[in-house]
Amino acid sequence: MESTIRTMRATDWEYVAKIYEEGVATGVATFETKVPSFEAWDKAHLNICRFVAENKDVILGWVALSPVSSRCVYGGVAEVSVYVSKDARGKGIGKQLLEHLISESEKEGLWTLQSGVFPTNLSSIKVHEAVGFRCIGKRERVGKLNGQWVDNVLFERRSTIVGID
Repeated sequence: MESTIRTMRATDWEYVAKIYEEGVATGVATFETKVPSFEAWDKAHLNICRFVAENKDVILGWVALSPVSSRCVYGGVAEVSVYVSKDARGKGIGKQLLEHLISESEKEGLWTLQSGVFPTNLSSIKVHEAVGFRCIGKRERVGKLNGQWVDNVLFERRSTIVGID
């Protein structure tokens, strides 16, 4: 599916939140059970590397980064959130968003991207692996979702151009 990747704007929130809500509804995308307000979401994510994929003014997916720690030694490490509209899943949008994110995050000086994925979210696992993330382990029963313990598979992508010295 053809799409253009561009920087996310605050005015995109209505569409971004709808896609996020679709992800929440799957039960395999996040521990969240409801979409936060834009203000809460904005505070939890880095101001850099927020992108949407769109086609003919329709937002098909989004990607953003969260800090993994407030400690300065982790300043080049961020956690990935990537969501694709239910109507655009399986059409390469997630891969386009992640490839763009990788390129732009390296321009921003980030050397490691990490992701936590539910083991049942096979499409997310496949797309992360397709763009160079590797599985580094599994946190068992790390959190509860709707009263059930859920594992989280940890993925990491180290830059080959940033942080190599």
